[in-house]
Amino acid sequence: MIKNTKPVDALFIYLLRLADSNLILSQRLCELCGDAPSLEEELAISNVALDLIGQAKNWYEYASELDPLKRTVDHLAFRRDAHEFYNVLLVEQKNGNFAETITRQFFFDAWHLSILESLQDSKDERIKSIASKAVKEVSYHLRRSSQWMIRLGDGTELSHEKMQSAINQLWRFTGELITSDHLEDALERDGLIPDPHKIFGLWKHSIETVLSQAKLVNPDYDAWMYKGGKQGEHTELLGFILAEMQYLQRAYPDAKVW
Repeated sequence: MIKNTKPVDALFIYLLRLADSNLILSQRLCELCGDAPSLEEELAISNVALDLIGQAKNWYEYASELDPLKRTVDHLAFRRDAHEFYNVLLVEQKNGNFAETITRQFFFDAWHLSILESLQDSKDERIKSIASKAVKEVSYHLRRSSQWMIRLGDGTELSHEKMQSAINQLWRFTGELITSDHLEDALERDGLIPDPHKIFGLWKHSIETVLSQAKLVNPDYDAWMYKGGKQGEHTELLGFILAEMQYLQRAYPDAKVW
């Protein structure tokens, strides 16, 4: 649980939220290597995963510089326990079927692009620079996932049914994306991150535009939502992800390739 963080600590944790969300979603996508519905889609999924890893590395590098414990980038990624991760709960959800994989990606992409575009106006030059570099990649991510949402939602009766089911299942994990806490409110007042109301508006517009074109039903924004990921409280799924992702560093700390 995050309590009474100092300004530098608040920024450090916020950077981890961005980095952790990217890293965990990337790990989920990597699980699909060799298991995608087509070769073309497998390459696309792998490219998205690589983009997210690169972006996570950039956020971790900045976080490492602010870390009171002076941990390295690799330590932040591979040596923290589940309760020390601050990713949103959405990204740790299972890949499921292709409809669920795409819906999870679409919900995240719509938020991710909204955040990055808005962070380009941050008073922090480092944040502005990292966000600006990532916008082009994430614009492609959202375009790709939006096209799949429309193609499957407005496709066959079966594909439409699966897409609507995926939306209904994953919607309860989207609340964290657009809900701020005291930490983010403080950073917003300092001009370091955007107004959460602005992000909600951008995200909502993206979601409704695509779901309308896909002939899918837009869920209730006032529905009960899961929360806690940004405060280090996760589902049991994260533990399994980290067990696989961190195995080498845990077994052979600071291992090097000669």
